[in-house]
Amino acid sequence: MKQFRVLVVDDEPRILKFLELKLKASGYGVLTANNGFEALEQVEAQEPDLVVLDVLMPKKDGFETLKELRAFSSVPVIILSAKEADTDKVKGLELGADDYLAKPFSPDELVARIEAVRRRLASPQDRKDVEFITLGHMSVNLKKHTVTVNEEEIQLTRIEWLLLSELARNAGKLMTYTELLTKIWGPEYRDDVQILRTWVSRLRQKIEREPDQPAIIRTIPKTGYMVDQPST
Repeated sequence: MKQFRVLVVDDEPRILKFLELKLKASGYGVLTANNGFEALEQVEAQEPDLVVLDVLMPKKDGFETLKELRAFSSVPVIILSAKEADTDKVKGLELGADDYLAKPFSPDELVARIEAVRRRLASPQDRKDVEFITLGHMSVNLKKHTVTVNEEEIQLTRIEWLLLSELARNAGKLMTYTELLTKIWGPEYRDDVQILRTWVSRLRQKIEREPDQPAIIRTIPKTGYMVDQPST
């Protein structure tokens, strides 16, 4: 079996070495980078399976690095930052991070987060009796993992696809925050409603005609989300 490789990016040598040893001891292949420029080069050249990216770095911080990274790669990214402000967490998620971990953190927690991302890399099983689902001006092909809006195919990130396909397969059913978080991110995230809201917002920007007045993904206040039964 191919070894799962993690690129760790941090400008503090002691932290970098500590995480390298911890992840290797946990069975991962480990690449390292001291700054954002090296990180982008490593992703292009080495194609790691996941990136652990520090935010507070000189010259090119983690947010800038992530923004440039998302222009050419969909590799999963876990943001590390000493900042605990919700605004920084939301910013990282909006830029395309898969997860966010505030320093100081337990190395075991980081390993658990990496394992959660690995589980999400495998798409959920598609319903065998349904291939196409039409929701208003949008069509979802569950077999080919494609989405068209107004007859134009759009590109979704891995998490956007998982979220949309889960809602589409359960059209007409209320999906609670806990259900969606558990199915897409894993049981460790069952109470992290903020990460769910952020990704729903990102998804709406791509599929809704008026994202501020969504017609496809409806919010059920304080409960969850749902889409209506598909068109016939």
